[in-house]
Amino acid sequence: MTVDAIIGRVPAPRTDELLGARPIWGSFIAGSFVQGEADTFDVLECSTGRHLARVANASVATVDRAVADARRAYEDVWRDMSPRERGSLMRQVAAVIREHAEELAELCAREVGKPKRDALRVDVVSSHTNFDYYAGIADTVHGEIIHQGPVEARVAYEPYGVVAAILPFNWPVQHLAKKCAPALAVGNTVVVKPGEQAPLAILRLIELANQVLPPGVMNAVNGMAAGPALIANSRIERVTFTGSTATGRKVMAAAAQHVTYVTLELGGKNALLVLDDADLDAAVTVAIEGMFYNNGMACTSTSRILVHDSLYDAFAERFVAAAGGLVVGEPLDSRTDIGPLVDRRQQDRVETYVNLTMDEGAKLLFEGELPEHPQWSGGFWVKPRIFGEITRANTIAREEVFGPVAALMRFSSDDEAVEIANDTDYGLTAAICTRDETRATRLATRLEVGMVFVNQYTRRTFVGSPFGGVKGSGFGREYSAETLHEFVRAKNVRFPSGHGEVPTWPPRG
Repeated sequence: MTVDAIIGRVPAPRTDELLGARPIWGSFIAGSFVQGEADTFDVLECSTGRHLARVANASVATVDRAVADARRAYEDVWRDMSPRERGSLMRQVAAVIREHAEELAELCAREVGKPKRDALRVDVVSSHTNFDYYAGIADTVHGEIIHQGPVEARVAYEPYGVVAAILPFNWPVQHLAKKCAPALAVGNTVVVKPGEQAPLAILRLIELANQVLPPGVMNAVNGMAAGPALIANSRIERVTFTGSTATGRKVMAAAAQHVTYVTLELGGKNALLVLDDADLDAAVTVAIEGMFYNNGMACTSTSRILVHDSLYDAFAERFVAAAGGLVVGEPLDSRTDIGPLVDRRQQDRVETYVNLTMDEGAKLLFEGELPEHPQWSGGFWVKPRIFGEITRANTIAREEVFGPVAALMRFSSDDEAVEIANDTDYGLTAAICTRDETRATRLATRLEVGMVFVNQYTRRTFVGSPFGGVKGSGFGREYSAETLHEFVRAKNVRFPSGHGEVPTWPPRG
């Protein structure tokens, strides 16, 4: 099919009218967009590099105002609602997200570069599913009474107050929901800081949610200075952050100034282990999704693909053939599998890793093709690539690339595979392809990660099961019932139980 025919399949953007009607996207505080801030930054369309929207940089004063309004909403309205009342409003937020699914998916596609098809099926679905899920279990976090002889301890779980949710660019509406929904369910209010590269879908979702929620319950502040200003605000009592490990360390250090509790969901250098008894076709399917989904811009990307010596050549041949069948194209095209990267900086970062890998003597097994039409010449495109014969000495075996670049590595035994997989500062996910479930179970216990996938790598059904890593991939768990306890703290109130005399000091008699 010709490039012009492909262009003809790309629908006219539905979001042009929305973008044109809002010259500047401000921070969103207490139910409305903030106007009047002069300092702005541009959000660019990934496929063309052209201007998409202008967004206001929040000043420290604006951030402080957002926190103050969120605290007011917490104290006056949200904290004292019953869990079922909060859950009812959250279900309405989920319904609004479903009503605007196409619009939100298109904004994600245009500002992130991911295929709209995937944003619609995964990002937006995960977003409204999170709100529905946590609405349904909001009333499961309840207190308990512990009898200790003459003393009765009444344990209550209380919200922190105002939560700062600092988000990355790669899954905008999904990251917003996985942090905001559990925090809101147990009574907190939230101030969100979107990634600078992709704030539009988040701002629009928050605007839509405020059609339902009381003003101040969910807010947003934009720009590079907003994150540090949020953490520095003493009225923020809880921070939840997703991003790079390097930035996560800075967040943790800054939060320590006020001894603020932090959840960190950070990077990954994840390994897929293709054992000597694996079904090759199934393993290739796992590798394709694990590596190239979301353009490789995923902390869960299986960027290290470890293959047993006996299968290595056959696997490499099939993997290259499968990668050659992926469509690299415009994000709004329904047939696109891999789109452009989020911005020029990420494009340059990935190409730097590619050049370094070539300089280190790695074998380039596959290099995809990019759209050549002039309208896409300014976009942030990167050819998908597969490198073979990678060893632990290669840079891309150690560092997170965050793009469509795969590294094939050999191993000769299960012990060696585990050793290679664990030889990283990260510990987010791993995957195992084998016909022997007992073998997979045994290996899974030895892998230093938070999640293990066996003979599949679907990332579309996480809601309800815990998501998170170990080591440099952070701590805390998201997407699950236990996440609710990330956003509450226990208070112990003790009373005489009426069963026996309460001991006193000094002892009587």
